[in-house]
Amino acid sequence: MGRNATLRPCLLAIGAALASQPAAAHTFGAGGAGFATGFAHPLVGLDHLSAMIAVGLWAAQLGGRALWQAPAAFVVTLAAGAGLAVLGVGLPAVEPGIMASVLVLGLLIAFTVRLRPAAAMALVGAFALFHGHAHGAEMPEAANPFLYAGGFALATALLHGVGVGLGWAAGRALLPALARAAGAAFAAAGLWGLVLAL
Repeated sequence: MGRNATLRPCLLAIGAALASQPAAAHTFGAGGAGFATGFAHPLVGLDHLSAMIAVGLWAAQLGGRALWQAPAAFVVTLAAGAGLAVLGVGLPAVEPGIMASVLVLGLLIAFTVRLRPAAAMALVGAFALFHGHAHGAEMPEAANPFLYAGGFALATALLHGVGVGLGWAAGRALLPALARAAGAAFAAAGLWGLVLAL
């Protein structure tokens, strides 16, 4: 045993160290920082979560073509806003813009404001730019931008679907006051966040 028994484990350890690959924690396109990270991003911030659900809830109140056009406009413009951030194009007052979106969408729901589909698309699209820019600016360095964008776009669409479902259920139960109360809660949260952001 003696010398050979001591030398063998040392040689194995040195060989293993030399043969090992460097950690890929910051490798571009790392799987852990791609789709799943993008998908989780809108779910972890109350501001994003509130705005996404509010868009769907307001779209349900509007009905007709706005039911799908307003959420679709949000998702498309969200991706454009993220692209601006990734390209290094700045957008002023991103955080206040996000909180203003929660406030305004909440008021639209609370007062059952009806706009034509084109106007609703333009309004939610303007708000989506701020949300998208925040998503793009907070993208991890290691993330594959296309997978990351796919993740947050899907999560956003699903949250819009939750809002549409809530609005549909409130209308079906003949309890539109519930939707208006949710809008008032969104507006209050948005106002509080806006005060903190300014």
